[in-house]
Amino acid sequence: MSYNKKTKRTQGKNKYYSISKKLQKEKKSTDEFEVMLNNLSLEEVIGLKLELAAKTAGGMLYGMPLWYSLRNITNDAVLKYAYSATKTKMEAARFLGFDKNRFNQLVKKYQIDSYFEEEKD
Repeated sequence: MSYNKKTKRTQGKNKYYSISKKLQKEKKSTDEFEVMLNNLSLEEVIGLKLELAAKTAGGMLYGMPLWYSLRNITNDAVLKYAYSATKTKMEAARFLGFDKNRFNQLVKKYQIDSYFEEEKD
């Protein structure tokens, strides 16, 4: 009986968060695309994304402080992953090694909750 109570307590809204599902729902990803993406290293994915962004911008990303923006970009990505890999906010905080207050500061700074909120039609 106590097992069921514990299970219910650890079921948070993060349980339903998935970056993959969100992107597929928005028609930005497919199962086939994800299989291909999985075959690339993280460095290749980042390099390819930058190359494609530069092509879209006319060849170069002038004026963008890319080197200095990397920390924020990766922090944002890791927070989103922690949300999708855990069931609760506290579990995500522990997963990343943060206390509750620091974790909540970062969630607010990077607006992680709003990323996973469903758009209302």
